[in-house]
Amino acid sequence: MKPLEGITILDFSQFLSAPSATLRLADLGARVIKVERPDGGDICRTLYVSNLIIENDSSLFHSINRNKYGVSIDLKNPASRDILWSLIGKADVMVVNFRPGVVEKLGLDYASVKQHCPSMIYGEITGYGKKGPWSPMPGQDLLVQSLSGLAWLNGNQNQPPTPMGLSVADLFAGQHLAQGILAALIKRASCGEGSYVHVSMLESVMDMQFEVFTTYLNDGGQSPERSAVNNANGYINAPYGIYQTLDGYLAIAMVPVPVLGKLISCDSLLGYTDSETWCTRRDEIKSLLADHLKTRTTEYWLSKLEPADVWCADVYTWDKLFKTDGFKELDMLQTVRTPGGTEFATTRCPITIDREHYKSAKAAPAIGQHNNQYIYYKENQHGTDYLF
Repeated sequence: MKPLEGITILDFSQFLSAPSATLRLADLGARVIKVERPDGGDICRTLYVSNLIIENDSSLFHSINRNKYGVSIDLKNPASRDILWSLIGKADVMVVNFRPGVVEKLGLDYASVKQHCPSMIYGEITGYGKKGPWSPMPGQDLLVQSLSGLAWLNGNQNQPPTPMGLSVADLFAGQHLAQGILAALIKRASCGEGSYVHVSMLESVMDMQFEVFTTYLNDGGQSPERSAVNNANGYINAPYGIYQTLDGYLAIAMVPVPVLGKLISCDSLLGYTDSETWCTRRDEIKSLLADHLKTRTTEYWLSKLEPADVWCADVYTWDKLFKTDGFKELDMLQTVRTPGGTEFATTRCPITIDREHYKSAKAAPAIGQHNNQYIYYKENQHGTDYLF
């Protein structure tokens, strides 16, 4: 039995952040019912991050909405009110991430929902919070990364700010929302009260930076300086970084510089015996190391460093990663089958409980695929009566 079996979640969210939260909760056993507009559904269906389309929808939509049920309701149509409130009344959790002001116009804000369902756990993701001058701004991942200062941590000193190559603001906000919902479920189990769980993408990205923020806040407000050579962390001393080798790349973490020099026979590093210089002369040291590592293959350097318990690693492409025994042992992939019969590979839930990997072949729903399962209706002399 999965830990969230018996929990029903209504997912009104779109795009990536909040749907990633409900995906994780679905993987843990919750019944997630995705609510979409009848005409076009979630905008993410046509948000293409590549040219890969699966049964007329984007691969992004399929990857973030697998393992969910789907119903279609026109939230703007007053005739849908009874259907909507009946569904909400049968749910434990509802999740939204509409543009600022939209949820209030629809009458689906927390205050309205609480009046009907006091025990509801209501989860919401915004871009920058509910108040303040930034609250009306679009909560888009690249913009949040840029405003948060995160982009200034990436790239070398002479390069422009560099965003991370993943939608980290969306994904971290989603995982924070999932954590908050789980905490609220525990609270309700003990006292019977519902909760309003709010996460902003900006706060999530700021939380990602808790380590460097803490240093900045307690170090006289001195900003980290990106290394001009193979930057990997604005605060960590040489040799920390990724270096080119004769045939690839090598990642080296924390190791005393003279020790590293001895292991790889780089005499020019042996003189840096004062650990203070690993910071004050960081780029100088990394430049010497970079030139030296280009003379041999990655495998050669690993053969010298790994037996000495130096923290280092090859730098894999996805193609190389997927061929390794280490990756295969993790059993991270699963096959999902769409309603139309198309099969595609994707990742599984990364959480293992009682030695069990949680997998599901259930794909993202077609628009309104499960209306007959969750919304029943019959015609009579007065029009249409909806039964739930």
